[in-house]
Amino acid sequence: MPHLTSEESTLASTSPRHFSHTKEYQRCVRCIMDTTVPGIHFDSKGECNFCVLHDKLDRAFPLGEAGRQKVQELAADIKQVGKGKKYDCVLGVSGGRDSSFTLWYCVTQLKLRPLAVHFNDGFGNPVAGENMVKACRKLGVEMRTITSDWRESKDLKIVFLKASTPDMEEGTDLGIATALYGVAAKEGIQRIVIGQSFRTEGIAPLSWNYLDGKYLKAVHKQFGTVPLRPWSPNDPGFNLDLKEMFYYTFLRRIKTVTLLYHVDYVRTEVNELLERELEWKNPGAHYFDDLYQSVIYYLNRTKFNIDRRLFNYSALVRSGQMSREAALERTSQINSIEDERVIDLCIKRLGLTRAEFDQIVAAPPKTFRDYPNNYGLIRLLRWPIKILSQFSLLPESAYDKYFNCGT
Repeated sequence: MPHLTSEESTLASTSPRHFSHTKEYQRCVRCIMDTTVPGIHFDSKGECNFCVLHDKLDRAFPLGEAGRQKVQELAADIKQVGKGKKYDCVLGVSGGRDSSFTLWYCVTQLKLRPLAVHFNDGFGNPVAGENMVKACRKLGVEMRTITSDWRESKDLKIVFLKASTPDMEEGTDLGIATALYGVAAKEGIQRIVIGQSFRTEGIAPLSWNYLDGKYLKAVHKQFGTVPLRPWSPNDPGFNLDLKEMFYYTFLRRIKTVTLLYHVDYVRTEVNELLERELEWKNPGAHYFDDLYQSVIYYLNRTKFNIDRRLFNYSALVRSGQMSREAALERTSQINSIEDERVIDLCIKRLGLTRAEFDQIVAAPPKTFRDYPNNYGLIRLLRWPIKILSQFSLLPESAYDKYFNCGT
């Protein structure tokens, strides 16, 4: 795996694109977040605001006995609202570590009756696909795959390459969310279990991963060539704006449950458990259940001066699952997920030549602020969003994502 040269490392660390020229380069003394992250700031001890957020969440979602008690309360609620139904919750699966463990935990430890839902946009890793099939078979869980219209899915990926923002997975991220809500609405299920944790993944800085249905439609309107399907409750397509969220959360009373916020979840131990219990195989890297991540990580590094491992590894450092020295060493190397063969495969799957791809991505970098979006309205709805997050009508991380994760 190639190392960045000292010159490349210096350039990556001090690029003026993402912070004011008046601000000198700085890295958090506790984690590895640095001034390449928009909106980062440091206290008098040199710790960053993302560490402050982690500590706040750590207090709000304690582990140990308090966490176990909370998990039992959540499980009891899921069973109660799902009583008499074939399934008591919808659970998103990808074949990666987090969702595979969450599925195993829900079935074997909590005795829930999940319907596993997978969103397929045509770029799934075959290893992850086999993981899902084996896990569901062994656990006796039905898996429902929501396959996007390939024309829409491919067009959205090209659209966001042309938009020249870091949000290259916008279509897939919204597609996953609409698949979960759509299936829940169709089956009359009121709980969606999400397998993510701030302790092992962190929360992406806002400008690195901005999720907004109005933003998607605006970018699609400017660059798209394939019309998007209209919204219907059971088949939302790629439509998830504020009015659709109102329908699912208020009218259908669908709540999200971030189960891993309350579970003692150690990645190295989970790997061994999944291999033993489910014959799970590591897809090769975190997030590599999606092959398109090769393209995303490559462009993040070469075009946007972004390394998503900063917030991923920082979460592990804060949680004591990785040393700060190991995190710094790993980020001094190009991520193994940047596999040139996979990048070429993804470009070919998009129907582009490498020359066409290179011409598209040569456009100057932009952010979501360069397109119509709901961010101004979201800022005005700050307190309602906080309350909705606290009551799980929105994901618990939603408030912090929009208001405490940079600019």
